[in-house]
Amino acid sequence: MPEAQAKSLWTPPAGTLGQIVGETVGRVAELQRNADRWAAEARAVAKGPGERSSLRAALRCATVAVIAEVKRQSPSKGAINIGLDAAQQAIAYEAGGAAAISVLTEPLHFGGSPDDLRAVVAAVRIPVIKKDFHIDAVQLYQARALGASAALLIARALSPNTLGELVRVADDLGLETLVEVRDGRELETALTVGATIVGVNNRNLETLVIDDTTAERIVPLIPASVVGVAESGMRERSDVERAAAFGADAVLVGSAISAAADPRAAVASLSQVPVQRDARPN
Repeated sequence: MPEAQAKSLWTPPAGTLGQIVGETVGRVAELQRNADRWAAEARAVAKGPGERSSLRAALRCATVAVIAEVKRQSPSKGAINIGLDAAQQAIAYEAGGAAAISVLTEPLHFGGSPDDLRAVVAAVRIPVIKKDFHIDAVQLYQARALGASAALLIARALSPNTLGELVRVADDLGLETLVEVRDGRELETALTVGATIVGVNNRNLETLVIDDTTAERIVPLIPASVVGVAESGMRERSDVERAAAFGADAVLVGSAISAAADPRAAVASLSQVPVQRDARPN
């Protein structure tokens, strides 16, 4: 699909996603008050010595990598684990074999905060993803300044132009991006702007409905040179085995392990599933 056509087809998000993106505008305005400081701190971190492996490298291994998410609540499930201690949860995930940690920092619907990200970065050695509704470069400056290895970019929430701009800003900061898509058109846009890690979300963030076939249909379309991540609806080992069968390099798991009484064991139960990349195009 020509780039101009893809841009013309994009419309602002509706439903729950549209509501949260609208609310995020206010949080961005607050960050903009200290934009110069965030930018300076981000660039200082970017120039410093790297202490963690890259997210991309962490997700490229012989078994399906588990991205374990720190998640207190969500619009679809309500309360999951309100009293969760972000750092202790992340330590348990790492001990259970997680390849990376995803930290929700959105406050109103997910109960997260930048303090959670800061605490997790200090507590673990594996890559940490800032998971939020990123719509402006200042949020990426904040992510890098707080020590995140990567940040989530949701294709449905961003025009193709904005998505491309944020990928470029992140690249300049040495901040990797996990670009989330739900259909073939969004995947094409993600690849056009240079995404190297693509997540396919089974959940429609506008309606909050899960379609367990979404990742199964879209992940096999991701070129083998790009890391493919299956997201949402991952609860048991059989779900990870199914993701492996359609070529996923990694799975992102949130609610099931955030609610688990033993998060270390929960992550371990999902780990060590062999990858099957022959399901993907070269």
